[in-house]
Amino acid sequence: MNKSLRQWLRAWVASSAYPWVSGGALTAFAAVELVVVPRHSPVIAFGVLVSAAALPWRRAHPATAVLSVAATLVSFAAGTDLYIAATVSGLMGCYTLGRHRMAHPAILVGGGSALALVVNLWHIATWHPQAYRIDLFSEWFVLTVAILAAVSMGDAVRAREETQRERANAQARVIAMERRQAAESERAAIARELHDVVSHSVSVIAVQAESATYTTLDLSPQAREGFQQIAASARSSMAELRRLLGVLRTGPDDKAGTAPQPTLDALDELITQHRSVGGAVDLRVSGDRVELPTSWELSAYRIVQEGLTNVRRHAPGAHAVVEIDYASDRLAVRIADDGPGPPGVTHSGHGLVGMQERAALLGGKLTAGRGPQGGFLVEAELPW
Repeated sequence: MNKSLRQWLRAWVASSAYPWVSGGALTAFAAVELVVVPRHSPVIAFGVLVSAAALPWRRAHPATAVLSVAATLVSFAAGTDLYIAATVSGLMGCYTLGRHRMAHPAILVGGGSALALVVNLWHIATWHPQAYRIDLFSEWFVLTVAILAAVSMGDAVRAREETQRERANAQARVIAMERRQAAESERAAIARELHDVVSHSVSVIAVQAESATYTTLDLSPQAREGFQQIAASARSSMAELRRLLGVLRTGPDDKAGTAPQPTLDALDELITQHRSVGGAVDLRVSGDRVELPTSWELSAYRIVQEGLTNVRRHAPGAHAVVEIDYASDRLAVRIADDGPGPPGVTHSGHGLVGMQERAALLGGKLTAGRGPQGGFLVEAELPW
């Protein structure tokens, strides 16, 4: 039997039409069997027909399977032979009771065995009223074994389907959890990139607008007020940005994006931009420049970018030194300034947290605090 045929059979058995088709077919077979085998009493005919006719409702109303089993035993008790239709109907009824767990399997088997014993005793009393030998109880033994097998099979099918549902539900929960984690990771990555890129640009705008009021001597009062408003708006935008990023950042499990990102080759442009707004900074590179993986290049660039942003924000006018050291097994990044240092810089902002996360994701570490000569110092080691 090929796979497509097996799938079709499973779908048909699971459909709502299956009980009616199988039950109707078995009822028709029972009628034919009663015609072919005419030696039967009305009780036997009634039991055989009822046992089969009750089966079409077994899925919608599983309790009707009790009627099939009882009718089968009644038809057998009224005669000495089990009709094929009655036998199949009784076994299907026992299977249905176990399949839908109408009661505990032990109760179902015990009840069926008790009824089978009653039938056996009736036969003994009818055909062998004076003999109660052990061999006369073979009917009870065979019926009990058949009932046990049918109920056990139904219960096993039910247990297997419950296991499959539980496995499917567990898999669905795992997939949902992975999707939530992926969404949280993506939000964290977006928040970090927004902070690194937007905050850097907005802080440059604020510094340029504010410095213009001091470097341009012939500004009119209106122009000077306009520059001050630009600076105030930039700082307000930074505050709002940090608030929104607090909503986006749901966890530290973020990864570097796959889109083209800045590398350490763009440090000269970053330094030039810092100087253009009045910041003093020196760039010192030691070791041989090597091409690093994208994650290392991006993380190192963002750490320097955030470090210079913090200098402009918390220590305006301070002199900064950026050091990049290419070692054989690691990349060291150091940003130091001669500003006032802590406590002017808080360690709870997204900037320092983002830098620490970037270093941790690459197996490195980042420390930030007061430098040996004062000011503020950020040191990161990114091994590879």
